Amino acid sequence: MITALIMQLLDAYCIVIFIYVILSWFPHETGIMGQIYSALGVLCDWYLDLFRRFIPPIGGMVDISPIAALLVLQLVGRLIVIIL
Repeated sequence: MITALIMQLLDAYCIVIFIYVILSWFPHETGIMGQIYSALGVLCDWYLDLFRRFIPPIGGMVDISPIAALLVLQLVGRLIVIIL
């Protein structure tokens, strides 16, 4: 039961990161999109910044750190399930 809850929380966080990345492709300076993007930034940036330190943007524009962050998050979730 605890493992299912942990996996659901990790999956929900992965979805939040995915939505944050998708929203970064669109203009979001003002309005509801800006507020949503800012709120998701509070939730996601602390985790994504761990990976941005080690993975620089490709060509100065393409940030692949969210891919690594999602892979690590899923891997850690699977390891927790195996351990528990």
